[in-house]
Amino acid sequence: MEAQSLPAALALVAGGGAGLSPERRAALGASLPLVQRDYRFERVWFWGCIQGLRGAYYIAEGLGPDRAAPRSRLYSFNCLDWSLLTPATEEMLALAEQLKGHFQGDPSFEYSLAEINAEAAARLVQSGKEPVIKEEDRLVATIEQIDRAVGIVPRGAFVKTPLGSVHENRYFEGLSLVEAKKLRSYFHFTEPANLKNKTLLEKADLDPSTDFLDSLEHDIPRGSWSIQLEKGGNVVVLRSLLWLGLTFYHVPMTKQFGYVYFGTGEKNLDLPFML
Repeated sequence: MEAQSLPAALALVAGGGAGLSPERRAALGASLPLVQRDYRFERVWFWGCIQGLRGAYYIAEGLGPDRAAPRSRLYSFNCLDWSLLTPATEEMLALAEQLKGHFQGDPSFEYSLAEINAEAAARLVQSGKEPVIKEEDRLVATIEQIDRAVGIVPRGAFVKTPLGSVHENRYFEGLSLVEAKKLRSYFHFTEPANLKNKTLLEKADLDPSTDFLDSLEHDIPRGSWSIQLEKGGNVVVLRSLLWLGLTFYHVPMTKQFGYVYFGTGEKNLDLPFML
């Protein structure tokens, strides 16, 4: 969610129980512009909150000119003091996916790899490193997992230039109400996977400047998204059933959209049995 429009955006997704106290909202309003200035980000998004046993991690993301480029991620315990997270590696993602249970709320907490992945632990021992993974690494890996799996945008909100960079579409005026109620009108804002498998006939109807991402209509498992009309039918809200706590909103015929996550950072592995 855009830092500048955060209070209004949080009000639009409040139907799912997501929200911040007035003190937290005020703290974010004061600290995020400073984060943008100090780290020289072009934009700062409030990503959400991951609840731990001892405390909550509040997450922000910093973006550069290319919106599809890797994002810088920061966390805070009080929404005032922010710490930069190291980028997630593929190894960190693989290990974090095997960790189960709630976060502790302590970034220095260490999980023993010997109990999770003996081979990975042995490789670390051979390279002279401790066979552990810190919660700080698990945190950034989980954020990356959620962004890849359920970080979404409306169709047409971003355009891809001939040079490959991605920018906001200044001509985007929002989806119509009819289109806003369809899963195919929303894209995963990450590197596409299914797009490469489309036939030439299927690609013929696509606009390469706007249809460069994977749509939600083929997500597996089917039924992993809930679409609802709220605020008297004026707001379209999508909720992920795979990553419980992820809520996306869009006000049709306007440029207002965004998503936020409030949850425990755990994937709903039981979803296929619930559908």
